[in-house]
Order: sequence, then C-alpha cells, then structure tokens
Amino acid sequence: MVSKIWTARRLQKEIGGEIVFFYHDCDHDPRETQTKLTHRDSGKLQSLNFAFANKIQKKYSPLFAKRVDREWQAKTVRQLPQFVSQELVELFASVAADNVADFCLEMYRGMGLLDGIRVERSGSKDFRRSAISVDDYFVDTRYEGEWVRARKMDSGFALHQGGSSFLPVEAEGNEKSMITPTRDTRLLWMQSVINCTHYVAGAGEIKYLNTSEAPEIVFVERDFIERSDEAYVGD
Repeated sequence: MVSKIWTARRLQKEIGGEIVFFYHDCDHDPRETQTKLTHRDSGKLQSLNFAFANKIQKKYSPLFAKRVDREWQAKTVRQLPQFVSQELVELFASVAADNVADFCLEMYRGMGLLDGIRVERSGSKDFRRSAISVDDYFVDTRYEGEWVRARKMDSGFALHQGGSSFLPVEAEGNEKSMITPTRDTRLLWMQSVINCTHYVAGAGEIKYLNTSEAPEIVFVERDFIERSDEAYVGD
C-alpha cells in the first residue's frame, strides 16, 4: 500500500492532478490486516493482527464492523517497542477508533501517509448509492448479532466457509447502500464514482484486473520495493 502511495505521489509530480485513496474498508478477510514486523534485536519476522470478538466477526464481518478490542490494543502497545520506534508506539496507543477500518485509517494519517490525499471508502453509503449497479456482489446483513458480508448466489445469499462450502443466510439484496462489489466487478463500480485517469495497481492486482473494461484508465504497476510483504515502520 505504501508503495502505491509513493508511486501515486511520483505520478502527481509528473502530471499533476489529485490523488485519491480508494479505501476498500468492506473487505472481510482477516488476512488483510495481518502485519509482519521485524524484531529489532533478533531480526526475526513476527506476524501481528487484531484480536476479534468471535469467529463470525473474524471471518465474515467487513473491516468497518470488526470491533477493536482495547485489551488487545494495550497488549500490543507493550509488544511494539521490540519492533518500532517509540513515536509509533505512542501513535498506536493514542488511536481511539472503535472499528478496524477506522483504526487503520487513523494510523495511516498519523504516520503522514495520507497528507494531501482524498480518501473514498467503499463502506460509505453515499459512495455506494452513487455507484453503478452490479450483478455480482456482497450485501451487508445481520447474522448471529454481527454485521456480515454475504455473497449473492443463484439461490440467495451465503457466507463462504472455505473451499466449496457455503452457509446460506437471510439478506435483502436490493438496497444499493448495503451492496459492495466482488473482486471482478469492483473496478467499474469504483470508477463510476471516482472517474480516475490513472490507477496504481499492486504487483498481484495488475494480473487479475480486466483493464480492457476501462480503456480510459492508464494502469500503472506500483514501483518495486524490497520486502514488500513486511509492514512499513517509517524511514
């Protein structure tokens, strides 16, 4: 993500324009918030992640509905000096966001990563209402007391349990403010609101994007960085 931002800033210097960070805070995959940090003494990598209230929330809730556990935050604050500067430890400790999406956004802003950048969120009801309709999508619905992101199927809606296993759930799929696209329909859905001229894509992302769908966009692969699977902890 940081490399995408740096690439966008380089492009802005070359061609001008505004940088827009499309923040897909509807993603529900807990692996998306897994953070790899290098121990300052041993040099070993360690993976950290949020603690989740229950399995339903962990597996199926969008990032904006995954609640932040304050005990987890306090415990992580005690661990972080082994990995990052005291300044970052204090920033992490100061974040008061109630959900994972907001927590990450506050960290990015506190680190200065989003200075001068406009943020557009897929979880925003206004964004969703402004976007085109898509036929392959997820819908926000309640399941066992949690907000979850259910996939539209031929027979209704379901939560993906892994492999070919799906758990049917009740959901209404006709309200645009509750709908977000799948990976294959997200590009045009996003573009219908943002209308970007250039799109900075990740190394893996550029391989699955159907760029022919949006010939008006110049697709730019993010600049190469070493150890791209590790967290950015400042200069």
